[in-house]
Amino acid sequence: MTKPCIFCEIAAGRMNAEIVHEDEHVVAFRDIHPQAPVHVLIIPRKHISSMLEIAPEDAELLGHMHLTARKLARDLGIAEGGYRSIFNCGTDAGQTVWHIHLHLMGGRSMGWPPWPGN
Repeated sequence: MTKPCIFCEIAAGRMNAEIVHEDEHVVAFRDIHPQAPVHVLIIPRKHISSMLEIAPEDAELLGHMHLTARKLARDLGIAEGGYRSIFNCGTDAGQTVWHIHLHLMGGRSMGWPPWPGN
């Protein structure tokens, strides 16, 4: 039996998360292991396991994810100081949940490259 996708479970409301936004296309919630004072994950309700799996018909959904990040950055008070938005793709990039998710991070100065501690 295949283990259910944790992010699909959150999007369906079957698993608890600290939701900060939801609409018909996406759900956004606070990361349980935040790497910044504000660290939110924006996930599509549609299951897409990796950025390698996106299709041309997903372009509008990906744009909606970025527009949601912009709205949340303003709502959460990190837009003025700046924020980072990141998709990780694959294990070498740090992807640990196989459902695409956009990290929205801010509330502190971040260095580059994005190694731990930056």
